[in-house]
Amino acid sequence: MPNFREELLTMLREDAYRKGEYTLSSGKSSQHYVNCKPVTLTARGLTLASIQLLHHVEEDSVAVAGLTLGADPLVSGVAVVCGLDKIKLNALIVRKEAKGHGTGAYIEGPLPEKGSLVTVLEDVITTGGSAIKAVNRLRDAGYVVNRIISIVDRQVDGEADAAMKEADLELISLFKLDEVANEG
Repeated sequence: MPNFREELLTMLREDAYRKGEYTLSSGKSSQHYVNCKPVTLTARGLTLASIQLLHHVEEDSVAVAGLTLGADPLVSGVAVVCGLDKIKLNALIVRKEAKGHGTGAYIEGPLPEKGSLVTVLEDVITTGGSAIKAVNRLRDAGYVVNRIISIVDRQVDGEADAAMKEADLELISLFKLDEVANEG
């Protein structure tokens, strides 16, 4: 049986990880840079990531969601994998800003009933800020969010863990930075 997790890890190491001097979106400096898009925007990479993410989606979730742009391929990929197995799980994309026309919606996709369980997906977690922004938009819209699943946790001084605890969220990461950087 193929080891999809190891294959995905190899792709992340080769195509998503760089070592050098970088400024992250959080404004912090780092010697490690992880950009999952060169992996999640390939057919094989998105398939592998989607299968792995789906393993951790809460059983009663009716949708997966995430903040645009990093989560866009992830929520779509998980929905496609579900469609192939006839699993009823839809995708939602959470905008950073309300749409400036039409309905002015923050959330795009087939909206579930209020009170429904939604799992948030993220490509890379540093401080947790982007994922929590998506969670807050979803909670404000009346959905229940308990879990965030990321592909890579950058493990920055426990910031994401602290932010998740404060927001009453469980964080599951497929990989830690030290695995991707091949330092673990």
